[in-house]
Amino acid sequence: MTQSPLPLISTGKVRDLYDAGADRLLMVASDRISAFDVIMEEPIPDKGRVLTAMTAAWLEELADLAPNHLISADTADFPEAAAALPGGLDYLAGRTMLVHRAEMLDIECIVRGYLAGSAYKEYQREGTVHGMAMPAGLLHAQALPEPIFTPSTKATEGHDLNIGMAEAIDIVGREAAEAAAELCLAAYSRAAVRAEEQGIVICDTKFELGYIDGKLSLCDEVLTPDSSRFWPADDCAPGTNPPSFDKQPLRDWLEAQPWDKQAPPPALPPEIVEATSTRYVAAYERVCGRSLADWYGA
Repeated sequence: MTQSPLPLISTGKVRDLYDAGADRLLMVASDRISAFDVIMEEPIPDKGRVLTAMTAAWLEELADLAPNHLISADTADFPEAAAALPGGLDYLAGRTMLVHRAEMLDIECIVRGYLAGSAYKEYQREGTVHGMAMPAGLLHAQALPEPIFTPSTKATEGHDLNIGMAEAIDIVGREAAEAAAELCLAAYSRAAVRAEEQGIVICDTKFELGYIDGKLSLCDEVLTPDSSRFWPADDCAPGTNPPSFDKQPLRDWLEAQPWDKQAPPPALPPEIVEATSTRYVAAYERVCGRSLADWYGA
């Protein structure tokens, strides 16, 4: 008898989430890519495998700091019904994690070590980052005096909003907010040292945390190009705009198109798809010091 596929819980911009039974989930990272909140029509080869491989590598590296949601990334450990999902086990291999279900915190847990993005824009206007006063004269891409925890809301529609610690406490409670800040700062500091050994600067990163069996745990993706800004250390100086190991080739190409940043997006030329895929693979191999050819699904 053919088994029914696992129930689909949700489909996001990148990930598909399935109920795997017994308080477990299958988290599938597709090759979909979005820019300016619009999903492109063309997939980016190996993107899902990169996101999954990097998450698994970092969860291994950070295992002594906190529990995490990962049970296995090996399809041999997946429920039998997973074989009936779209693409079957060949598609799932390397891009899928069997994970514990968690009670997720309703805040985004961001750590910034350098000045960039929305934090830099706020600093230019106010001299602050998430409402925290910063020294005068800091430049774009300059290291902050010390890494800081800068949470944001989880918007169901539109963009997440930057908030301060007081607002985070209002949303999740003091104990959870303070524990999240402590864990995320420790994880960032550990990761920054490891990445520096590979010649990479982690400008900032976003963690997702949740409670599993009552313990605050690392969940979802961890220190990937979709959740972090990775810069080459030899091309990262205050006052510059360092190249990122992420979807920047795609963004740059789209910015040059006569497009209003509304769906449908323009068709991506093959060279942009290839350049973006190459950038993602390079992120994994340079940041983690491993070869994607050695990961599941090669």
